[in-house]
Amino acid sequence: MASLPIGATSVPSHSGTGAPEPTTGVNARIDRLPATREVWMLVFLLSIGGWFEFYDLFFTAYVGPGLVKSGLYATTTASFFGVSGLGAFVAASFAGLFIGTFFLAGLADRYGRRKVFTVSLLWYSAATLVMALQTTAPAINLWRLIAGIGVGVELVTIDTYVSELVPKHLRGRAFAFVHLVQYTAVPAAALLAWWLVPQTPFGVDGWRWVVIIGALGALVVWAIRRRVPESPRWLAQQGRAEEAERVLQALEAKVAAQYGRPLPEPVPTIEPATNKAAFREIWQPPYRRRAITMLVFNLFQAIGFYGFASWVPTLLVSKGVTITHSLMYSFVIAVSNPFGPLIGMAIADRIQRKTLIVLSALGIGVFGSLFATQTSPAMLMLLGVLITLCGTLLSVGYHAYQTELFPTRLRARAVGFVYSMSRLSAMFSGFMIAFALRHFQVPGVFALITFSMVMVIGAIGLFGPRTNNLNLDEISH
Repeated sequence: MASLPIGATSVPSHSGTGAPEPTTGVNARIDRLPATREVWMLVFLLSIGGWFEFYDLFFTAYVGPGLVKSGLYATTTASFFGVSGLGAFVAASFAGLFIGTFFLAGLADRYGRRKVFTVSLLWYSAATLVMALQTTAPAINLWRLIAGIGVGVELVTIDTYVSELVPKHLRGRAFAFVHLVQYTAVPAAALLAWWLVPQTPFGVDGWRWVVIIGALGALVVWAIRRRVPESPRWLAQQGRAEEAERVLQALEAKVAAQYGRPLPEPVPTIEPATNKAAFREIWQPPYRRRAITMLVFNLFQAIGFYGFASWVPTLLVSKGVTITHSLMYSFVIAVSNPFGPLIGMAIADRIQRKTLIVLSALGIGVFGSLFATQTSPAMLMLLGVLITLCGTLLSVGYHAYQTELFPTRLRARAVGFVYSMSRLSAMFSGFMIAFALRHFQVPGVFALITFSMVMVIGAIGLFGPRTNNLNLDEISH
C-alpha cells in the first residue's frame, strides 16, 4: 500500500502561468481508493444523520392535516401571510432552513465537518422536542423556525462531508446511497402519521407524537461521531497535515485489508490549496457563473419539489379525498421515495449529473400536469409515485452536483449560499401554493410547479458544467 506524506504535497506548486500543478497528496490518495465496505460504511453513517433531517423535512406534509384537525391551523387564510394558516407552518420550516444554510453553513469550513455535523443534529433534536409541546400556532412556528436552523446546517454539512470522504469514481453512487437511506424516512413519517394523526394516544394529539418520535430518535446519532473521522481534505486545506495523515493512514489500512491487495498508486492531481477563502471569491471566475446558475436553479427547484412533497395530503383532500384516505394514499406515494435513489445508484455515475437533473425536472413537469387533471384514486397514486421518483432523482443529482462546483476551502460556505435560495424560495412557496390552491385549485398549483421545472431545465441545461469522474479541485480549475 502506497502511503505518501501529506505535508510535502498538500500545497500545490505553481507553474509560470500561475496554474496549480498536479501532485500526489490527499485528493490523489482518496480518489484511488476502491469502493470497499469501509468506504460505504462511512457513507452509511453520515446518511443515518441525514435520515432524521429528512424525517423532519417531510413530516411537514403528513402532520399538516392533523394541525388543521386540532384547530391550531387553517388550510388556507384570507391574507397571503396569515400566521395561522398551514402555509405559515411550512414557511417557518424553510425560514429556519434559510437562516441555517445562508448564515451558518460556513461554520463547517471554519470548525470542521465533524463538529458541525454533531452540534447541528443536537440543535435540531432539542428544538423539535420543544416545538411538539407548544399550544399556539405562533409558538409552533417559532420553534419550527429554530429547529429548521439546525436542519439547514446539517444537510449542507452532510453533503460536503460525503463529497470529501469518497473517491471521485464513487461520488454519484455515494450520494444516491445517502438519499436511499435518507428517503426511507419519508414512508416512516407517512406511516406514523397515517396511524397516529387521526388519533389522540394518551390524550395527546397524534401529530405531536409524530414530531416527538423524530426528535428523540435523532439523539442516537450522537454515537455516529465516534466512527466518522474528520474530512482529511478539510484538514489538509487547513494546513493540519499531521492530522490529515493520521486519518488517511487509518482509512487506507482498513480499505487495503478489505481490498485484499495493495491499493492502486495515486495519480497526481490538483490538491486543496491551504490559503483561506473569502466569500467574495464566489463572485470571481469560474465560480461566479456557477453560483448564479445554482442560485437560479435552487430558486425554482424548491417550488417544484416541495410544492408537491410538502402538500401531498392537502392536495388530495382538495380533490375530494377524505383525510384518512388522503393519509393512506400519501403513504403509498411516500413508499416510493427510496426507489428514486435506488435507480440513481445504477445510473448516477454513468450519465452526466446535469443530464440527470434536466430529465428529472422534465418528468416532474409532465407528470404533475397529468396529476392535476385526475380524479381516479389509482391514477392519483400512480402519478404521485412518478412525481416522487422524479423528485428524488432530481435531489440525488443536484445534491452531488452543487458540492462539486466549488473548492474545498469554501465548499460548505458556497453550497450553503446557493442552497439557501431554495430555502428562501420554499419558505414563500408555502404561501404561493396556499394562494394558488385557494384561487385556482389543484391545476393552478401544478401550473406553478411546471413553470418552475422549465426554469430548472433552462438553468442547468444551458449553463451547468460537466463534473462526472473529475477530481473535486480539478473541477474548481
